[in-house]
Amino acid sequence: MEMLAPYTTLGLGGPARDFAEVTTAEQLVSLIAEADASAEPTLVLGGGSNVVVADEGFDGLVVKVATQGVSFSRDGEQLIVTAEAGEDWDALVRRAVAEGWSGIECMSGIPGLVGSTPIQNVGAYGQEVAHTVRCVRAYDRRTRHVVDLEARQCGFAYRDSMFKRDPARYVVLAVTYALELSDRSGPVRYEELARRLDVEPGGRVPLEQAREAVLALRRGKGMVLDPDDPDTRSAGSFFTNPVLTPEEAAELAVRAPGHPGWEMPGGARKVPAAWLIEQAGFPKGYARGPVRISTKHTLALTNPSGAATAADLLALAREVRDGVHEKFGVTLVNEPVLVGCALGE
Repeated sequence: MEMLAPYTTLGLGGPARDFAEVTTAEQLVSLIAEADASAEPTLVLGGGSNVVVADEGFDGLVVKVATQGVSFSRDGEQLIVTAEAGEDWDALVRRAVAEGWSGIECMSGIPGLVGSTPIQNVGAYGQEVAHTVRCVRAYDRRTRHVVDLEARQCGFAYRDSMFKRDPARYVVLAVTYALELSDRSGPVRYEELARRLDVEPGGRVPLEQAREAVLALRRGKGMVLDPDDPDTRSAGSFFTNPVLTPEEAAELAVRAPGHPGWEMPGGARKVPAAWLIEQAGFPKGYARGPVRISTKHTLALTNPSGAATAADLLALAREVRDGVHEKFGVTLVNEPVLVGCALGE
């Protein structure tokens, strides 16, 4: 049996009953189809940066995606880039910046593989992949066919997609992005990044300048993988920023007058989870046994010594979630995928 902890950035997870690594999309489809035909449970594992695997492991087949390949075509002033699911995401971003492909530079330093980006609708500092995804090639386990899904079919929302909402149906094989041929960044929308770059929101800067600023901000929050930094032994942001209905936002305004947030369409309001966590009494560095909140970023739950269990991490996550709900009436939702475990009620 193969232990799964070494394949995750948290360093958590028990054994897989069966384990296979695939290097081509054809191998990936074949293995999944065979497992489905025999009703064998399967887990498709990418970079392991957004997953919490139970201490009991996974009682089925774990397929590690290691497919490689990037191809290109032109469409007017856009470069159409198709990357296999097993390509390293930040390596693709680094190449885009070096070669003058604009549109994904603010997502520099995000760990993981290309195949996970449409599932989570990965984003950071005002950009998300929904802005640039043109097509997702996937294996549809229901119809048993490979399909090409246009961006409008992917159901993208904040850190969400139809792939995430129906995780048992699709296996992402490749992603196609439409990037602008430019040595300038996309409009800098995120206020923190704009301040760092000393530009007005909406301004554009050289791609390399944008990438370096984003990497610096992420390093300051322990969000760039570094074996010498125990704060990076995490799954990134453990909770998403809650998007409140008008009624929920009104209740929070009573409980926490003047709280930070952003107005959203339809009267909804997005509230920073980090602020809620800190104000509920969970500061940076807050520890529970061998796990702790990052000393650099309140949203990251970490396994700093590598000696923790998934149960330890989930206990801390529950404590934080319940503490925020008790103080503010807001229920935080985990961003990482939980495999064989759950936060529970």
